[in-house]
Amino acid sequence: MKTVRCATYEGVNATVVDVESTLTKGLPSFSIVGMASTAITESKERVKSALLSNDFSFPPKRITFLLAPSELAKSGSQFDLSMALLILLNGIDIDLSDWFVFGELGLDGSVKENIQLYPLILSLANQGLISQVIVPYESLDKLSKIPNVAFYGVKSLNEAVDILKNQKESSPSIKESAIDYPFYEIGGEKYYYVKEYDEDFSDVKGQEVAKRAALIAAAGFHNIILEGSPGCGKSMIASRLRYILPPMTSSEILDVAKLEVLEGIEPTFKPRRNFKNPHHSATMASIFGGGSHKAKIGEVGLANKGILFFDELPHFGKAVLESLREPMQDGKIRISRVNSKVEYPAEFLFVGAMNPCPCGNLLDEQKECRCSDLEIQRYKNRLSDPFLDRVDLNIVMQNVDINAKPSYSSKEMHKMVVEAHIFAKQRGQSVLNAALSDKEIEQYCIIDEDAKATLQMAVERFTLSFRSIKKVYKVARTIADLDKSQIINKTHLLEALSYRKR
Repeated sequence: MKTVRCATYEGVNATVVDVESTLTKGLPSFSIVGMASTAITESKERVKSALLSNDFSFPPKRITFLLAPSELAKSGSQFDLSMALLILLNGIDIDLSDWFVFGELGLDGSVKENIQLYPLILSLANQGLISQVIVPYESLDKLSKIPNVAFYGVKSLNEAVDILKNQKESSPSIKESAIDYPFYEIGGEKYYYVKEYDEDFSDVKGQEVAKRAALIAAAGFHNIILEGSPGCGKSMIASRLRYILPPMTSSEILDVAKLEVLEGIEPTFKPRRNFKNPHHSATMASIFGGGSHKAKIGEVGLANKGILFFDELPHFGKAVLESLREPMQDGKIRISRVNSKVEYPAEFLFVGAMNPCPCGNLLDEQKECRCSDLEIQRYKNRLSDPFLDRVDLNIVMQNVDINAKPSYSSKEMHKMVVEAHIFAKQRGQSVLNAALSDKEIEQYCIIDEDAKATLQMAVERFTLSFRSIKKVYKVARTIADLDKSQIINKTHLLEALSYRKR
């Protein structure tokens, strides 16, 4: 019996699958056991044809493959090459236990690229489970971004056989490929960024308070809700926010590329964070993920490390809004079904946009509001206090001024975000301000005596919850970072308090 290693998905993570084979005497047959999907069982015909097309004799034996662990459902065409190699190398004394092998076979024995290999191998690398692997040659460009793995690219079944027969003489096809974007290095960690602004804040005229709040939200990754009349620039600000977000580490770039593949998009490995904007009519399953047999990732999970934007916020279902509370607080989304239980990372910057009333004219100085007090109250009540308590910045947009001139551009705002990011990292901080733990708040959010007295007055006057107090600390820390101040003073704290929901 010989064994080689492969992998399959379990949620968004990879699980190692041991491909075991036996060739015994008996009536010739070819069996695959271990909860294999249709794509895997069909590999029997691909493997047979690939062997015969390359002048390999197909053994007239009872061939059985076990994909272990047996109780785990497996899917994908990446098992073809593993099974073909086990048949070919059955009678040869070679240790294959340290090798991972991925690849779909063509009928002529060629090894085809599979876009799903990247997230599989990245997940294995993050878990420290893989060191050397045979992959399709066409996949090397993407896979070379994954560190600490030796990749052996093959174009055909014959090349894979040669590598395993001559393991000592074989060398990896490529070395690790660096991410080719500007970066700066702090404490041995590289932070990558890109200076491209497809949508610019200079297009937003006026709205200085909202732009200032957007700058703070970007610098600290703080959740923000923009409230204002229709057409005042809420969606414009939200769509431009992604271009001024903090730089990304190489691991974050690789994780974003993994999400792109899971979404069916070719990964770009660009240091730009995701932007997800589901419609308010979207179902719970599409937003949070799910499925009766296999829990798939939803928009909340795909927004990890990026922005989740809900336009027309009160029109989303009550169940959707209340279900957002856990990932907004914990940075994780848990999906429990009868057949599967999966946990996805969901560390996103939440951005909401809403009108002040159903007709939208409540704050407009020129138009008359057509809503009754009861309709306005019902509209506001769609957002519960526990949900709003998880929002750091609540902004009421100003009326549109046709004579207003643009102020900051995205380039200038991005520069300020980067400088605040460097300032925080040089302080020794490992996470963005919105993700600070209670212990880290005590360590990094140092306030002076005037600020302490002001906060005490605010707690008594506005009856702030413990969560609200912590969020005020975090927002004030970001404002101080933008000012390059290690100590949070009264001015920083007052500005942070001004963004709390009254």
